Amino acid sequence: MKQDPVSSSMQTPQPDAAAERFATLTFERDYAVPPSVLWQVWTAPAARMNWSAPDPSVTVQFLEADSRVGGREISLCQRAGQPDIRCEVGWLELQPARRSVNYEVVSSEGVTQSVALVTADISGADEQSRLVVTVQLSSLSMDMRLGYRQGFDAALGNLASVAERTMLIERVIKAPRALVWGAWMNPETLPQWWGPDGFSCRTTRIDLRTGGEWVFDMIGPDGTVFPNHHRYREVRTGEQIGYELLWGENGPKHADAWASFEDRDGDTKVTLGMVFATAAEYQTAKGFGAVELGQQTLGKLENFVLSARMH
Repeated sequence: MKQDPVSSSMQTPQPDAAAERFATLTFERDYAVPPSVLWQVWTAPAARMNWSAPDPSVTVQFLEADSRVGGREISLCQRAGQPDIRCEVGWLELQPARRSVNYEVVSSEGVTQSVALVTADISGADEQSRLVVTVQLSSLSMDMRLGYRQGFDAALGNLASVAERTMLIERVIKAPRALVWGAWMNPETLPQWWGPDGFSCRTTRIDLRTGGEWVFDMIGPDGTVFPNHHRYREVRTGEQIGYELLWGENGPKHADAWASFEDRDGDTKVTLGMVFATAAEYQTAKGFGAVELGQQTLGKLENFVLSARMH
């Protein structure tokens, strides 16, 4: 989460304000999405990149992102004419769709400005969720309360827009995680199963590494060609992939996507998430059955893995 660097940097320290530099801030928001979607948008790096900036004049550059207990996220909050704000987030507790706890250290030009403990509690059911965020803040170089309040208010407002254009597809595949990951991240096998029933892939080039890409055409059952371009921003072996979906080679961005892989008693839970570029694209995709087609794709993955095990 990004506090507003301009609001914070413009505050003047009070001579006897030491006691005022410690504060507990609470934020509550309701979202018209299931708790499982809200959790993914709150924690998945590909989603966090879409909502963390406090306002459109701020650019957030993610240098590192690892949403696991013990993992950390490092980002730079940049605004023209202002020093960069560095934010380090460390994940301390993750209870899926229920609670996260992380520390956050904010610094600028090598000087630590604040340290905070951030607890997020998620509740709800069906298509309604509530997020309660508690920030235990220690301001070091100045009173950061106003900047934190403005930054969190803005970011949690952004989160609503992102959550409402996020699609989540989940499936438990009856095979070990290593086999599922291997079928997904092998340039020879990925094109063999990718896409809904009746679709095939024609690859131009493929490099399944961080910074790599997959340029390909999906060909429908009637021969219709759909140009695609995946650009990989994150590949965490055995655990998570983050990538951009483009309409054709270097075309307009269609969505920010991620796939995560979790052990489930010898099986593998695969979560495929997508933040569509616009609400209209999300509604269009939902309208033509993207969730069902995504389930078909993961079903083909399961069939491929099970068939490979038999041989």
